[in-house]
Amino acid sequence: MRVRWLALALCAGTLGVAALPRPAAARARSSEKPDAAPALTEEAINGATFTMPPQEASKKSGQGGKPSSERPDPLMIKVQVLLDRARFSPGAIDGRHGDNTRRAIAAYAKAQGLPATDSLDRALVEKLQASSSDPVVTAYTITEADVKGPFIRVPPKLEAQAALKAMTYTNPREMFAERFHMQRDLLAAMNPGKPLDRPGTVIMVAAVAPFETGAVKGAPVAPRVTRIEVDKGNRRVRAYGDGGALVGDYPASIGSEEKPAPSGSTKATRATFDPWYRYNPKYRFKGVSARHPFSIRPGPNNPVGVVWIDLAIPSYGIHGTPEPENIGKTNSHGCIRLTNWDARDLGSHVEKNATVEFLEK
Repeated sequence: MRVRWLALALCAGTLGVAALPRPAAARARSSEKPDAAPALTEEAINGATFTMPPQEASKKSGQGGKPSSERPDPLMIKVQVLLDRARFSPGAIDGRHGDNTRRAIAAYAKAQGLPATDSLDRALVEKLQASSSDPVVTAYTITEADVKGPFIRVPPKLEAQAALKAMTYTNPREMFAERFHMQRDLLAAMNPGKPLDRPGTVIMVAAVAPFETGAVKGAPVAPRVTRIEVDKGNRRVRAYGDGGALVGDYPASIGSEEKPAPSGSTKATRATFDPWYRYNPKYRFKGVSARHPFSIRPGPNNPVGVVWIDLAIPSYGIHGTPEPENIGKTNSHGCIRLTNWDARDLGSHVEKNATVEFLEK
């Protein structure tokens, strides 16, 4: 089904002196690896527990609002999977304490009546662990269907994308990462040396509800979403059901200075699964020279992902994205972008004419 215009988120040197022999103890210390990355094994991740004081955990997690650069941590992977299951989405699971995870932790703590925090502490980790006893990572065996494809090369220009017969994945790595809500680098780090294009390969993945495409039978399904908050300052989208119950909390990319997101209140008129993307030249996107409208076929690499939730404001919607790892970190051309799996989750629960409120910073 075609929908109206959809928005696109588009040296070190060495001194010339001879080195002096060092004492044996110094040589031994230099060969140690105190900052070695923790093992990302199934046992380490499933068995991860909170063992350090909160202040030390905060230091390790990179608290302070700056982008996190630490290596994936088994406990953080576990926390992110549990947050995902509880529908306080951390975005792409990466094992790091970045902004999306901090905001998900803060939202979860508030909803559970825990002390305000955006980093790990014992009470929060124990509450999350009590919410689910199932393993947080599990084994998955790659099938013939998985590697059959078709896989595509996505041209950078929209006009060229319009010539493709489908907007499927570019390779199995991208496909498996999205299916299990993971960052692609984390998928590779958890499965070193394993061929992702060979049937029979057993890989370790996040134990979340696997992402699927296509229509959701019976949508909107329970619990139905009757109100949506778009929090511009926190870059989060919150979904509420009957009685004001919080149904889902997702990271989002929301507008830009060039084309800001709307203000005030509107309605979500309908949710379309596997939408077509239609470009209208009157919007004059930078880098698009086409003078006539064109359309791009459905698929996970479609510019608006796999779901479009139409708003009553012309040309605006809540939708998915072909770049889930950028959600909450980049701007959009006015619309509200979620990961494909979060957009599908929201789209399958939202009622027709649900209220959508835009909260200012």
